[in-house]
Amino acid sequence: MMADVQAMYGLWLREITQFLRSWSRIVGWLITPLLILGFLAFGFRGVALPGLPEGIDYVQYLVPGMAGFTILFSASFTGLGILSDREVGFLKEILVAPVSRRAIVLGWTAGGATTAVIQSTLIILLSIPLGFRLKRVWMFPLAVLVLLLLAITFIGFGLALASQFRDSQGFGLLINFTIFPLFFLSGALYPIENLPGPLQYLALLNPLTYGIDALRGVLIGTSAYSLLLDVSALLVAATTMVMIAGILFERIEVV
Repeated sequence: MMADVQAMYGLWLREITQFLRSWSRIVGWLITPLLILGFLAFGFRGVALPGLPEGIDYVQYLVPGMAGFTILFSASFTGLGILSDREVGFLKEILVAPVSRRAIVLGWTAGGATTAVIQSTLIILLSIPLGFRLKRVWMFPLAVLVLLLLAITFIGFGLALASQFRDSQGFGLLINFTIFPLFFLSGALYPIENLPGPLQYLALLNPLTYGIDALRGVLIGTSAYSLLLDVSALLVAATTMVMIAGILFERIEVV
């Protein structure tokens, strides 16, 4: 038991250390959502978009979506780090260690979730000069909890996929193919009510939909669903994805 805890802490600390030592990585993860946010915020400023909540301008509506996108982008690509570790032999060393595979998954998840939440929080703070206003500053810790649940969900997703690949090229193609449909079906850029009926049903199966809706409710005071429903959906998604990742890692053969 103690060995599992030490392994989890070691993997968490490794992820944090790598993150803090690589400023180019931090800037790279931030620049895409900031560019999207800047161009869309200024390009659609003053435009009355259909379905937008009354009294909410597009910048206010967009920032929680970009925070969710940052989590999705950063967390899902955690799997690339796993494949890099496989290529240099570090993954094999971890898998033969006298610790459980699920402890390894939890350690990687904790480290990736911490860095993803930091990046997403930076997006929210950097959007303030663009006109974003935090209407519920006292509820910001709850927003961090929502970001954490989102990060755990998609890190679990990324780890589950990475466990089935041996090269980063195939994984990168699949994850890129997956990220953008999830993003566009989440209500990050526009209300999902504007989508055709079948796509709306798909959006309701997307965990990112509930994460972004919860962020809007917490940060700007408007949401399509109750906070209880959003958080419950995220708890189910996060638990399910981490369990799947743990099961799939149990089946990885050490070669």
